Amino acid sequence: MAKRERVVRMSVEQPLWRALTAYRLLTMVYAILLAVFGRARYDRPWVAIAFLVVMAAWTLGTLPKVAGAVACTKRFLGADLALALVGILLTPLADFEAQHVDGPTLPSIWTAGSVLAFAIKGGWRWAALASTFVAVANIIERGEPSRDTFHNVLLVWVASIAIGYVVEVARASERTLARALEIEAATRERERLARDIHDSVLQVLAMVQRRGTALGGEAAELGRMAGEQEVALRTLVSSGLVPTTRVSEDISEGAVVRTVEVDDREDGPSGPADCDLRALLAPHAGSRVSFAEPGAPVLLVPAAAKELAAAVSAALDNVRVHAGQDAQAWILVEDWPDEVIVTVRDDGPGIPEGRLAQAEGEGRMGVALSIRGRLRDLGGTAELISVPGQGTEVELKVPKVSRGKAGSGR
Repeated sequence: MAKRERVVRMSVEQPLWRALTAYRLLTMVYAILLAVFGRARYDRPWVAIAFLVVMAAWTLGTLPKVAGAVACTKRFLGADLALALVGILLTPLADFEAQHVDGPTLPSIWTAGSVLAFAIKGGWRWAALASTFVAVANIIERGEPSRDTFHNVLLVWVASIAIGYVVEVARASERTLARALEIEAATRERERLARDIHDSVLQVLAMVQRRGTALGGEAAELGRMAGEQEVALRTLVSSGLVPTTRVSEDISEGAVVRTVEVDDREDGPSGPADCDLRALLAPHAGSRVSFAEPGAPVLLVPAAAKELAAAVSAALDNVRVHAGQDAQAWILVEDWPDEVIVTVRDDGPGIPEGRLAQAEGEGRMGVALSIRGRLRDLGGTAELISVPGQGTEVELKVPKVSRGKAGSGR
């Protein structure tokens, strides 16, 4: 068997960095075009040209810095904001009239990109800090700020703080979802191991306890010890086993959940051929187990067929343990277009009302884990019908799914 690592990656933040990269490029081009078409108004055009050349070189050279949160360091953010502030304060030197007619600053709306980087990197508090510096620079640049100046400053302030808050909420949601996926994966792995233990170790320990008690003497002491180990193992299975998942947080790509899974399939582009369920159930037929099957193969993907066969085996084990060695059992396989139904019926004394819930409370989870748990993982159902004195019937339904979905529950 091979191990397969399933990676679930969640990130609302990463698309924001990509959008910021595009925004910086577009606003750089916009600021340059704005200066080109308005070049006649500049008193000192060389100041505008020098700043725009530096801004363009900085924007193009730092594109990798705004590709993700890891590369976007505090030092870069500080330098980026400083460049935007210098451009705002240099505007009156290049265009004296802009100070009095509310003309655009040299960096124009490119400045908002610096503030948005603060918002995405550090949340709304960082955004508020950067917006405050920009607001002060704009007020100094205008000298006597107008209503339009305050309007623009307020717009940048509100937008950046709102985006920063959204980023913080998204990060919290991603961590919560990652934790939920970790718990779900750990629970499924615990149930899978519990089913395997129930089908093998626990049944052997229970048999040793019964035979040792019946034989007496030293065998009785061995049976007592086996019984103690059975109780201890059931308690361990019920309380939880070591999970096989881990969560790592990548602040540049959001929360990441990696689950190491066991893959029973053979290597290859499409895996092995579908498995005939009849071949897996036929060995159960005997003098006390009747097996009724369709004339044509009942094909399921191997993982689903093996789990369904294991559930049938668990049901027959319950018949032998609870209905007695002389009980008669019947297995009926029905192959429908969209699902496979396997019914296991016996003529035993039946199950008293409330006995299953009591057994689960005592840690005896044969029906809960070995049968219902397996069917749930396959997307199917297990229904148990029992009337005292009239036997028990277990109906197992498994949907026919594509190969790509067959192992999704494990």
